[in-house]
Amino acid sequence: MENKSLVTIAKYSREKILYLIDMAREFEKHPNRRLLEGRVVATLFFEPSTRTRLSFETAANRLGARVIGFADPKVTSNTKGETLKDTIMMVSNYADIIVMRHFLEGAAQYASEVSPVPIVNAGDGANQHPSQTMLDLYTISQTQGRLDDLSIYLVGDLKYGRTVHSMLTAMRHFNPTFHFIAPDELAMPEYYKMYCRENGIRFFEHKDFDAHTISGADILYMTRVQRERFTDLMEYERVKDAYLLKKDMLSEARPNMKILHPLPRVNEIEYSIDDTPYAYYFQQARNGLYARQALICDSLGITLEDVKNDKTIIE
Repeated sequence: MENKSLVTIAKYSREKILYLIDMAREFEKHPNRRLLEGRVVATLFFEPSTRTRLSFETAANRLGARVIGFADPKVTSNTKGETLKDTIMMVSNYADIIVMRHFLEGAAQYASEVSPVPIVNAGDGANQHPSQTMLDLYTISQTQGRLDDLSIYLVGDLKYGRTVHSMLTAMRHFNPTFHFIAPDELAMPEYYKMYCRENGIRFFEHKDFDAHTISGADILYMTRVQRERFTDLMEYERVKDAYLLKKDMLSEARPNMKILHPLPRVNEIEYSIDDTPYAYYFQQARNGLYARQALICDSLGITLEDVKNDKTIIE
């Protein structure tokens, strides 16, 4: 049987991405359904999360599924020395699908190889965050009317930011131009720059962060400097305030430009920007519900046609 796990968005074709965007659009029209009645979704979060965990659990609940799991590994047998494999095998006895966030890169891939039920990667260390990327792509499509031929500016923590790493692999199908804006300590890793070159993705690197530098952006994607990724706290202190988006920096922005952020925001975006037409990060977070409904259904073998023909809609 085909493994319907979602470990990395790199495996998705252009057609698959557009298909899932169409499915998310259907869920935005009618998010409350009973498509997953009788199913159980397990959410295993070995690392702190608010938006990702709550949006996955809300997605499951709004589709009629029951949710089990944990948000704090300290209350599980993990503290007794239980291996990840044993945890996955145990939970798979009770659930039809497992949504997992883990602090180790590669943990989701490993889980998918040992699990008899689909695994959805909700973030593995600094590696990948495919469900965030799906909601990002849905949001970009929603705000720009397309995914093709866009100028996307990635700002801040490009070294550890799993959201921007997933974004690169997904956008390879859509002829983007990327601009990487980061200090040397947080620059895009060479591996991902090599990936861009191998896949014909244009990119430019900048250290300056001002109105002129970002004037060509269709999407300005801000990221938080993640303290939890640093082993050297002195290094974190040096770079934590490296890039702050101020309202006066939008003076040369394109009319269609939208500011995205995977959240939580710490001090990357001035609060005064929230009321401008460029701010779209809270709507982006809301789109996580629809994108994750699509991903859960797709992993469980429910098709776009099934969603369109669904008679269980609750108004």
